[in-house]
Amino acid sequence: MDGVLIDSEPLWRRAEIENFGKVGLNLVEADCFKTQGLRIDEAVAYWYARHPWEGTPCSEVADRIVTRMVELIQKEGEPMRGVRESVAAAKAQGWRLGLASSSSSRLISTVLDRFELGGAFESARSAENEAEGKPAPDVYLATAREMNVAPEYCVAIEDSPNGMKSALAAGMRCIAVPDPELLDDPRFANATHQIASLAEFPALLAELD
Repeated sequence: MDGVLIDSEPLWRRAEIENFGKVGLNLVEADCFKTQGLRIDEAVAYWYARHPWEGTPCSEVADRIVTRMVELIQKEGEPMRGVRESVAAAKAQGWRLGLASSSSSRLISTVLDRFELGGAFESARSAENEAEGKPAPDVYLATAREMNVAPEYCVAIEDSPNGMKSALAAGMRCIAVPDPELLDDPRFANATHQIASLAEFPALLAELD
């Protein structure tokens, strides 16, 4: 969802920098790329393990970041280029759509409501309900099970190396739409396909059969 359906990665960086700053951890944008694609509790744990702070539980920091993200999405959230055309093209060609996100159920609902896309997805699952978040495959496998589709018949779309690793570990093909800041990341070489934006996705659909 993040960085695929919605241009939310810059919003995540703002929310993280603001709220980690409140516990004395002064991050810059480049730091936030280290945890891009992770579940928020795991991102917070990542930073706590490296720069522990006092007084505020990790769970509270994570909740503050999510609350700030809801505010930012409702005020500023914009779909990524090509999203609506890609959803329409996939539906027209008989593809079934599921959503497997590291974001919380609360954020998934916020995004789908803002873009009026709730009816497009048969399943919309959050990694918060799984034992492990991305890059573990849990949320992708759970989504496939819920849709009663074998993973090898699924194609994931991801913007981050952690998300791509999750999809591939689940046994799915993966189309990478890298965040512009990560275009040169060598890990994307493992993707089944790589495109610059979802505007290229409808033309790619025929190859995916």
